[in-house]
Amino acid sequence: MEKFILKYFNLIRTIIAILIGVAISIFIIFFVSKNALGSLKYFFLGPFLSKSRLGNIFESATPILFCGIAAAIPFQASQFNIGQEGAFFLSAAIGTGFALSVSSIKLPGFIYVILTLLAAGIVGALWSFIPGFLKAKWKVNIIVSSLMSNYIAYFIGLYIINYHFRDKSAGFLTSYRLPESDWLKQFIPGTRVHIGVLIAIACAFIVYYFLYYTKLGYEIRMVGFNFHFAKYSGIDVFKVIVLSSIIGGFFAGIGGMSEVMGIHRRFLWQISPGYGWDGIVVAIIGKNNPLLIIFVSLFLAYLRTGGQVLNLLSDVPYEIVSVIESVIILLITAEAFLENIKYRITVKEAERKEIIDESSS
Repeated sequence: MEKFILKYFNLIRTIIAILIGVAISIFIIFFVSKNALGSLKYFFLGPFLSKSRLGNIFESATPILFCGIAAAIPFQASQFNIGQEGAFFLSAAIGTGFALSVSSIKLPGFIYVILTLLAAGIVGALWSFIPGFLKAKWKVNIIVSSLMSNYIAYFIGLYIINYHFRDKSAGFLTSYRLPESDWLKQFIPGTRVHIGVLIAIACAFIVYYFLYYTKLGYEIRMVGFNFHFAKYSGIDVFKVIVLSSIIGGFFAGIGGMSEVMGIHRRFLWQISPGYGWDGIVVAIIGKNNPLLIIFVSLFLAYLRTGGQVLNLLSDVPYEIVSVIESVIILLITAEAFLENIKYRITVKEAERKEIIDESSS
């Protein structure tokens, strides 16, 4: 049992943190709601009581998953590039312009989809290259540079849509509608679940293979594990820092455009949607493991869908979800949380091994 706990300690600690966050939410609901049992039902079971709500979980999880794996790649190299929000937004804006500009060219429908997603991904990669290069070349603080780049990307994206691709007949700031050849098909009747869900999951598996089974992925993880050891063992640290930012930005860009092509069918964000920040949250909770990020993204989307049902049908505010997220993140990022238990188990295992060695000798 002790060996199992040591082997999966981080996963167990994450699960315990989630359970504590949920327990606190239950306590708050009992404290503020006049019908606590009904509110709990709405919160925990509400997302499963209709097809449309169940579909909302997968719809909401898709952009979060894209941004989660986009954050996980530089995070694995201990490069805290938090520019996913800007790459997501700007890629969606330029990708929309690209789709509208090439719509007159006669091509098979799936070619439009591939080209538009690739264009958006390239935009995200190029945008994320900037903070990565600044960090690698001049040791500029990547948190500050990537954070500031989000605001620049936001205003550039709004400028592009407002002055070049705005649908003036709509009555609000939005682009022209994408041609149908650029839509990601919604394949479950009664929901808006689209092909982007499958693309996001496929990307998560691709990134997992890339990080754990390729040379560059190994170099990224080694730089994150021990920067100086990686440098003196011959790893090109400059290349790793820049490429980890570029590759992460590529997936953030695809995520932004897939949301436009699959859900809205036009660019209509007037404020930043926040999926980049959600991606950072799920990357932290999922320990930068792309496969775990899939489940964390679904869990976060489930909580938010439950929070929406709770807000609509009960007297409990939606902000309860933010409380759960905050508690979970605080516990997971607290290095001392349950560390004493791990220490005691490690000592116990060492003593047991010593006794066995002495008896065998």
